[in-house]
Amino acid sequence: MSFSSEVKEEISKLSNLANKDVVKYELLGYIATNHVSIEKNKLKFSTENEYNINRFGKLLTNLNYTNYEIEMIGKNFCITIIMPKLDEIEYKENKILLKEDIIKKALKENDILEKAFVRGTFLGSGSISNPQSTYHLEILFETRENAKIVLEILEQYQIFCKILKKKNDYSLYTKDGDEIANFLALIQANKSVLSFEDVRVLRDIRNRVNRKVNCETANLSKTINAAVKQIEDIKYLQETEEFKHLSTSLQEIAILRLENPDASLQELGKLLKTPIGKSGVNHRLKAIQKIAEEKRNT
Repeated sequence: MSFSSEVKEEISKLSNLANKDVVKYELLGYIATNHVSIEKNKLKFSTENEYNINRFGKLLTNLNYTNYEIEMIGKNFCITIIMPKLDEIEYKENKILLKEDIIKKALKENDILEKAFVRGTFLGSGSISNPQSTYHLEILFETRENAKIVLEILEQYQIFCKILKKKNDYSLYTKDGDEIANFLALIQANKSVLSFEDVRVLRDIRNRVNRKVNCETANLSKTINAAVKQIEDIKYLQETEEFKHLSTSLQEIAILRLENPDASLQELGKLLKTPIGKSGVNHRLKAIQKIAEEKRNT
């Protein structure tokens, strides 16, 4: 079962259907999405999720819209009902439009209805990708106006999404893990919040470890390449007898580098008769490099 299906199963089982207004606004959330269509003066809702179709049916029955049919079309459960007459929506050119003024007036300072409405939109056409691979929440709407109403509600809860125009739809989406976790909490998917956060923690730890390993690997590669170049310069100076003209301090560090090709600059510094720091060792090796380059160019 996908993560989206798990979330929808959880919130479809919420026992909060006693309040008629909550039921109504969750239903309005469904109807506002692009998974509800108008066909011959009837509304049709389609979903692959059995719990979801049962929830939709319960909402209708609770509001006394009992004249509906459920059938299987391919892999989808489809429910069809004569278009309900609700003050909050209008049917225009085969589109379902929310009446923004009525919706906002009803939802003003009523967080229970806001949460029910947003929950309905997610049940209607929402999806959340598997957090083990990526963070992506999306709800599809047929009109920008419907999407914008939900966007403004979410912003009141400090959940910030964007609206993207697709071919025939408008996508309300976010790719931020914190926003998704807060969204799940808003729609009362409490078990899913915990599951999502568990995956996030493991994923973040894994990413931090990978970054550290990659960084250490890059640093190791850089150190090895530098050591190889230093050894090449030292051997070149030995072959050209320029080596014997080096100062005692440069000869000492050169010999230590040849004897300890894998040592870091700090380790080389500690091996000197008079130990010096990393920067001092680097200064001496840079001096050897400069002498070798000058010798090659003569």
